Amino acid sequence: MTSFQLDGFDLAAFVAATLAEDVGQGDVTSAAVIPAGALFTGVMDSRDAIVVAGLPIAAAFFRALDPEVEIELLAGEGDRVAAGSDLMRLRGNARALLTAERAALNTVQHLSGIATMARSYVDKITGTGTTLLDTRKTIPGLRRLEKYATRMGGAQNHRMGLWDAAMIKDNHVAVAGSVGEAVRRAADAGIERIIVEVDRVDQIEPALAAGATHLLLDNMDPPTLRGAVTLVGGRVPTEASGGVRLDTIRAIAETGVTYVSVGRLTQSAPAVDIGLDFAPA
Repeated sequence: MTSFQLDGFDLAAFVAATLAEDVGQGDVTSAAVIPAGALFTGVMDSRDAIVVAGLPIAAAFFRALDPEVEIELLAGEGDRVAAGSDLMRLRGNARALLTAERAALNTVQHLSGIATMARSYVDKITGTGTTLLDTRKTIPGLRRLEKYATRMGGAQNHRMGLWDAAMIKDNHVAVAGSVGEAVRRAADAGIERIIVEVDRVDQIEPALAAGATHLLLDNMDPPTLRGAVTLVGGRVPTEASGGVRLDTIRAIAETGVTYVSVGRLTQSAPAVDIGLDFAPA
């Protein structure tokens, strides 16, 4: 089994902090009910049709409490699996594995839920040429993992944080005085990527003239989006954002925008149903 590597993410620290939160002074149930040397053989399976994300992280929880645990991953990251599919087999110390169970399941249920939702949105826009983006609407402390999960579902990551591009929004514009002035200040600061949110077509030309490199077309209906894309004429990438739903994303993508960003991928994706069941050899 290979280790899980993700830039900017400390797996060992995440596992330790999560287990500390859940275990506290100890798993009193397992300590009372299960003999110290008892073995547990089990199967983790999905009760839903899902896109898998986070299995190696789940494995890391079990391995943290039982370094000798035997683990076989039965699905790959980003795989679509049917309801009833086995995802992992494991065999090891029963106390340790049942103590780690909840943390492992919480993680893989949450990340697979994000990946599954992302894939449903990607499927809706297949063939349009538009790319699905995630956003910064993530649970504090989990951004790297949640954005990893969107990638497993076929989306691309937008900004990871406030440092990797300027994103000028309505409040920035209000303080600066105008779209053009806000963009000019960003350009004068030497920022190369300047994303500008516009909610009116008449803001497009001032933003472009001042140096915008990417336009976020906020809360525009498909006819307005189509006109905005025509006006931009390919000079910079365009992104539709705001209230995008599964039943509306296809019409939005068909306007010709380069990207569609969807906050609910990380903000509202429901956890999928994954369980761990005793399965004696």
